[in-house]
Amino acid sequence: MKLADMVAPLTPAAQEVLTYTDGTSRRVYFTEQEVPFPDGRLIVSRTDLAGVITHANDAFVEMSAYLRDELIGAPHHILRHPDMPKIAFKGLWDDIGAGKKWHGYVKNLRKDGAFYWVYATAVPNIRNGVIVGYTSVRRKPSRTRIAELEPVYRKWLADEKAAT
Repeated sequence: MKLADMVAPLTPAAQEVLTYTDGTSRRVYFTEQEVPFPDGRLIVSRTDLAGVITHANDAFVEMSAYLRDELIGAPHHILRHPDMPKIAFKGLWDDIGAGKKWHGYVKNLRKDGAFYWVYATAVPNIRNGVIVGYTSVRRKPSRTRIAELEPVYRKWLADEKAAT
């Protein structure tokens, strides 16, 4: 049985309109239900330079609760949880855009409104000296580190909201 089949559809507890760095926005519905990252699995995805998903492995499909066809061609930010401040992704884009590896903790939003935490590593895909896209591998995160980061992310998010 797949993980997506084990999680019952959820009744959204909250909703918010998220605006992304590309200028688009959408209303997202979310709950407080966490889906634990499964032991022994790795989520792998690839995107183009604009962050549009070009590859999603089975673990990504299962954990996100999206169909593969819904993921491929979609912007990776469809997984951004409202609890994640934009500034948390600035280092990601700065590093991979400069050809460097990036590591970080991310709270992702599933299609059904639940969430899951990951420890992500993102790297640029370089062909003939040119960045042509990005690959991200996500693994089971440290619960201790998540507990340390949650108040930091809450403060950054509050600061962002206060600035708008």
